[in-house]
Formats: sequence, structure tokens, C-alpha cells
Amino acid sequence: QVQLVESGGGLVQAGGSLRLSCAASGRTFTSYTMGWFRQAPGKEREFVAAISRSGDSTYDADSVKGRFTISRDNAKNTVYLQMNSLKPEDTAVYYCAADRGPSPIRTTDYSYSYWGQGTQVTVSS
Repeated sequence: QVQLVESGGGLVQAGGSLRLSCAASGRTFTSYTMGWFRQAPGKEREFVAAISRSGDSTYDADSVKGRFTISRDNAKNTVYLQMNSLKPEDTAVYYCAADRGPSPIRTTDYSYSYWGQGTQVTVSS
């Protein structure tokens, strides 16, 4: 089992940047593919980005491609989401999630067994 704690959310103007962090407990961090999802008010939760266990493979949603970058530091049990060129439509609660399933990277939320509590990101126009 793994526990996830996100941080780094906040209020930023359009065009600005934020970096989210997700710290994982336990000694099996490298057993998990890690993902970021988001949920805006009145909308379903959607996939944002994910990274493989070793960090050598990533996958981004089309809506964030070229603006967001997912990375991980396995020595620190932490996964990051660098968000640049933020838009008002990026406003959402962002969740970190862990998937212990087999490769390849999966983008469906039901594939991820463990979730953080979420961190709010608000982008003003």
C-alpha cells in the first residue's frame, strides 16, 4: 500500500507556471506507475499525465501536451507535474495516483488503486 500527499497548488494568472509535487510513503515507490488526474467543477475526472516506474516513459493528454511535464525522483519517492503556460481551463483539483498494474502506461482512472487528497489549481484570466 502507498499513501500519496500532493502539494504546490494555488492561484496563478493565465500564462503563469506552477509545479505540483506528490510525495509517496513506503519503500515500493518504484513498483508504481504514477499519474496525475484533474477534476473541474461539474466535470468528470480526466487524465493529465503519467510516468513509468523507471521514469523513462511518459504520456500526456493532448490538452496539456507541450505545456505540462511529468517527472519523478525515485530516490525521494516523489512525482512532479510542471505546469507552464497555464490557461483558465486548467483550473481544477489535481490528484496524484499510483498504479501497480502491468505496463504499458494506463490513462483510465479505474486502473489506479491509490489516490492523494488533491490540490486546488486556479488560473485567473
